[in-house]
Amino acid sequence: MTTFPARVALTLLLALVAALLCRWLRVPLPWMIGPLLATALASIAGFPTRSFSAFRNTGQAIIGTALGLYFTPQVTALVAGIWWAIVLAIVWALFVGWMFGLWLHRSEGERIGGTEQERRATSFFAGAIGGASEMTLLAEREGGRTELVAASHSLRMLIVTLVIPFAATAAGLHGTDATLPGAREVQWVGLLVLFAGGLAASWLMARTGRANPWFIGALVFSMSITMAGLELSAMPAWASNAAQLLIGVSLGVRFSAEFVRTAPRWLLAVSLGTLGMIVVCALFAVALAWLTKLNWATLVLGTSPGGITEMAITAKVLQLGVPVVTAFQVCRLIAVLVLVEPLYRRGFLR
Repeated sequence: MTTFPARVALTLLLALVAALLCRWLRVPLPWMIGPLLATALASIAGFPTRSFSAFRNTGQAIIGTALGLYFTPQVTALVAGIWWAIVLAIVWALFVGWMFGLWLHRSEGERIGGTEQERRATSFFAGAIGGASEMTLLAEREGGRTELVAASHSLRMLIVTLVIPFAATAAGLHGTDATLPGAREVQWVGLLVLFAGGLAASWLMARTGRANPWFIGALVFSMSITMAGLELSAMPAWASNAAQLLIGVSLGVRFSAEFVRTAPRWLLAVSLGTLGMIVVCALFAVALAWLTKLNWATLVLGTSPGGITEMAITAKVLQLGVPVVTAFQVCRLIAVLVLVEPLYRRGFLR
């Protein structure tokens, strides 16, 4: 019987090989997509892949710290000036999630069985554009089938993480970001301060039970330093690549052989619905770009139905308006977590 540390080490080795192969093949976001695909396929095939939560948390903290370095005073003023667009994006995300849940309920509700309450809660929280763990927890609280909700969000995240970077790369959308970080050189003392402060802020946020604490805590600390005009250090490429690998592994190990056998028609419906959401969110982004005069590709990432960490990484690697994407995704995450349950209780399919 392979021990847990050995499984973690073998999974990381597989992820590293996959990342290097994808880099050689010039796959977009090789350090995240390679590990994600390799570990997902290995997990579905029944291999004992494992992710160590401390590694995943560290990866999220590194990415949060790196993204915070983009929020110079000038960039912060730019983001603050489009607050109304962020509000529109939040309303849009809630509406699209509602409609996706309604479609899931009407097309698959009878097939998943259970009481009317179970079907309503399962469909609504499976369709909501929010974090997988948070939406699964809310579904459990409202009596939904948590395994279907968790499977829906895992599959949605996988599809969005694969489709959008490949589409952006195929369209030649790269290097249009004029808002580069203030610090250009790595300063080891400053980097140590950033890491230590980010981890401390993340730990404190985790203690308070906040959503996505290791990403948000480090992001807030790094943003605060940068917004104050301090340039402690740039983020070395190797640290960002390692963080992407760890995050890719943490996403890939969510899948299993049982996942494929979990209500195949439900998963097919989620796949089709996710592709539909990508399209309608992209159209919304183009319309919003016309109103704001911002780059439309940046807003596609900012309004996409993907996870905040994955879309922010995509923006960083492709240099597509990192601060704007991060601001849109963070504000949406907070708003959805606050509003989605009250919206459900106020009348979804009543």
